[in-house]
Amino acid sequence: MLAISPSALADRQRELALERELARRNPWQPLPGPQRAAYESTADIVGYGGAAGGGKTDLAIGKALTQHRKVAMFRREGTELGGIVDRLTEVLGSRDGYTNGREHVWRVPGGKVQIEFGSVPHPGDERKHQGRAKDLLVIDEAANFLESQVRFLMGWVRTVDPTQRCQTLMTFNPPTNAEGRWLVSYFAPWLDDKHPVPALPGELRWFATIDGVDLEVASGESFNHKGELIKPQSRTFIPSRVADNPYLMGTNYMAQLQALPEPLRSQMLHGDFKSGMEDDPWQVIPTAWVEAAMQRWKPMHVKPAMDSVGVDVARGGKDNTIIARRHGVWFDQPMAYTGSQTPDGPSVAAMTILALRDNAPVHIDIIGVGSSPYDFLKTNGIQTIGVNVAEKSGAQDRAGVLRFFNIRSQLWWQFREALDPTYNKGLSLPPDRQLLADLCAPKWKPVGPIVQVEGREEIIKRLGRSPDWASAYVLALMDTPRIRDAERMGGARRTKRAQGHDPFEYMRDHG
Repeated sequence: MLAISPSALADRQRELALERELARRNPWQPLPGPQRAAYESTADIVGYGGAAGGGKTDLAIGKALTQHRKVAMFRREGTELGGIVDRLTEVLGSRDGYTNGREHVWRVPGGKVQIEFGSVPHPGDERKHQGRAKDLLVIDEAANFLESQVRFLMGWVRTVDPTQRCQTLMTFNPPTNAEGRWLVSYFAPWLDDKHPVPALPGELRWFATIDGVDLEVASGESFNHKGELIKPQSRTFIPSRVADNPYLMGTNYMAQLQALPEPLRSQMLHGDFKSGMEDDPWQVIPTAWVEAAMQRWKPMHVKPAMDSVGVDVARGGKDNTIIARRHGVWFDQPMAYTGSQTPDGPSVAAMTILALRDNAPVHIDIIGVGSSPYDFLKTNGIQTIGVNVAEKSGAQDRAGVLRFFNIRSQLWWQFREALDPTYNKGLSLPPDRQLLADLCAPKWKPVGPIVQVEGREEIIKRLGRSPDWASAYVLALMDTPRIRDAERMGGARRTKRAQGHDPFEYMRDHG
């Protein structure tokens, strides 16, 4: 029989005493109202919050301690986890079981609950947590995370216990910048005022990912798609405000929120997702300009001639091939195909040919994988312009003051100029959330009088995704004359247009 040391015996006695005390007082109960609704929700993915002070952190802690066994709580920055640890200490009465070394894990006395704390400050950090199963994933302040990070972490929400519910909880306030905009799309039935069938707070909606795209479906029933059994997941969103938290209503926290400047006041006090988000000062295209162009858009049953097609080719399994079609100043809805649907040059060329009308010129980025579909289109007699966006540009901005670092910088800046309300071009873009996010993604910097727009790889490093949708539309803005039209144009005009001076010049002259 092994002897137990006095210190080990004392530790065990303290642990048993703490367990008895926790069982006696039940350390956490949800507040009536939104917090209880979120606590009791059966959704696979629960969004909670909106306004500040609604008890988001407490909800995460309460669910972890009373409903789950293996929990992972994430903040974007590791230094921000201290508040959660401090609140857990208050609830449990001590830090017994908390290991703050190489691993940040809280093994709650009794052995039934283990809470792991993590952070993913940089794109790709989420892969360090690959394979670590949990039955509750908490993404605290989700608006600070990249969508790709959250989706990756959600891939390991699972358990072998058939009696244990698995759930993801995302807590967040309205995003204050464009990088958090993905949450509005993710919870669109509750947060997007343009959603065709809005959902009530706490209502369950089901979503399935088909060919890399989230689609809302009628129910949680599994279905077969191309030989694969698809199991939809349920989502819900429950808004909360400081007025729902009686503990904070007795403090001056409400007055502090009321004193915030707009639009932060409306976002934090009322959870207003419609309040303006701040653009980065170096964002190439202002969000308001894109939104105005999307508000102008109306479906066209009888379209004018197609003037240009832009093709951005998928560069891997997670990327998409996007085809954008322009009719004058009106852009059609995007045609999107996953990398698996367009695995090679012939398949991209085939999709492009199906989209073509009126002998419109095709503009395709030929860097890397774009060269193969370019060759197939040319072989099939399609007027195709291969665009090497890394090449040097000889163009200037509209005012004749700025020059461009490369063709990519030129094309993006010309798209900005086309959307500029000062010139009232009337550009109409389809109201697509992904297109909006992509067009507002790139930043620029001045290098003397030269505009340099950040490259695709820089954007992927910063946001964890490629702006595929926007790249196709930027290419579609290019205004290359049809071959038969070019033959009727003077040599001087062809030279001027080849320099890319004004992508709308031809439309002005020829309708």
